[in-house]
Parts: sequence; C-alpha cells; structure tokens
Amino acid sequence: MESGAGKHWTEEEVKALLSVWSEKNIRKQLHGTLRNKGIFIYIAKRLQELGVCRDWKQCRAKYKNLKYEYRTVKYAHNSGDVTKTMKFFHDLDAILRYEPVTQLAAEENGRCSATETQPNTSPTTESTQ
Repeated sequence: MESGAGKHWTEEEVKALLSVWSEKNIRKQLHGTLRNKGIFIYIAKRLQELGVCRDWKQCRAKYKNLKYEYRTVKYAHNSGDVTKTMKFFHDLDAILRYEPVTQLAAEENGRCSATETQPNTSPTTESTQ
C-alpha cells in the first residue's frame, strides 16, 4: 500500500484508527499529553498490525482533523444547527463525550495553569450557554 502525505484515508483506515483510539489506555494517554509523538508511534504500529500503513505524523494529523471536525459539528448541534454532519460523528462522540475539559486558571504569579473539570456524565444533559 502506498503511503504518502497527500494520500486520503479510506473508510476502513479511519475505522481502524477509531478502534485503536477508542481503547481506554490510548484515550487516557492522548488526553493528558501535549508531547505525544510516542503515543502516535504506538498507534501507527497498532494500525500496521491491522493492515493500515500510516506513519505517526499521518495518524496525528488525522486524529487532529477528526477531533476538530467533531467539535465543529458538536458546536453546531448545540447551537441548534442539526444540518451539519460528519461521517464518524457517533463513533467520535462515544470516544470524546467523557473527555475532561481542560480550562486555564490564572495563578498568583501571573502564569496560567491547566485544570481539569469533571466531564458531564449524563449523555442526555447538555449545557446551554
């Protein structure tokens, strides 16, 4: 299989990425880590075992794009626009729904630090802001 920077991901490749991403230990590592090259190297190796030949940079880029697209659609839905959709929305919702939200808090010395808030554990409760 040819692997290039501009090669589009097939539906099967995205499904494989989502299956690896949905594993609890992967989600946990991805959530709390800013420098995550090692995690994506591991994900690329796992995908290779599933027959998907992608390097870690491609995996990270696809992860970021899927997450961005998911949040865009989720925001549109929360704003009342249900016309915006994406192919793997429900799969991503299951993966990302309970991800803790990181907020910046000002410290006494003027710096900002990240603090985690508890995720909304009820899937039916939506915050209206």
